Amino acid sequence: MNCRSRTAACLLAGVVAVWPGRLPAAPVERDLGYGLAYVRVHHLPADLPVKTTPGRPAPCVVDLRYVSADAEAATACLAWLKFRASPRAPVFVLANAETAAALRRPLAAHHRSTGIVVVGWPEKDFAPDVAVKTTAAHERQAYDAFERGTPLVKLLTDNPEKVRNDEASLSKDRLAEASADAADNALGGQREVAPIDATLQRAVHLHRALVALKKL
Repeated sequence: MNCRSRTAACLLAGVVAVWPGRLPAAPVERDLGYGLAYVRVHHLPADLPVKTTPGRPAPCVVDLRYVSADAEAATACLAWLKFRASPRAPVFVLANAETAAALRRPLAAHHRSTGIVVVGWPEKDFAPDVAVKTTAAHERQAYDAFERGTPLVKLLTDNPEKVRNDEASLSKDRLAEASADAADNALGGQREVAPIDATLQRAVHLHRALVALKKL
């Protein structure tokens, strides 16, 4: 582990250890292929990954949509992002107008050269780095679909060639999808079409574009 990674891990571990009334929790993590990880945060700072791997950190998507945070929790999150992100290992932060204001304000003021890229649908009090065309209702529907167990691959595949090239890395999601299909067929039911998560999809497309351009 390099000095930078060790410092980040120690900082976050210390914050989590002393956080009042909050036990460390495992973040929801998935593999999006091509070395891109997805982390969904429900509670701050407990859901931020503490474990680091040897060598340079890999790019990741951190989903902060609908997250509540006071000033202290937001400070811990922003410290993690600053240590974790770099131009060669960007962190694509998903946020929206319902992300805690304590997070939105500093995210809007971050330096573009840090490797933090904020992706989301713009509102009057929220201006992401990369704007996505969607609606509040559709974003909530797509977000909740994952909470109910819909595999990420189904929330991303209106254009399969862009997001489903890495078949091996998405095998777990595909197996889960196949099992659900089989169960529905056995019951003679019709499965509801999963909504596309446009915000997450845009982050994945940005990552794929950077990989194609050999920027990562």
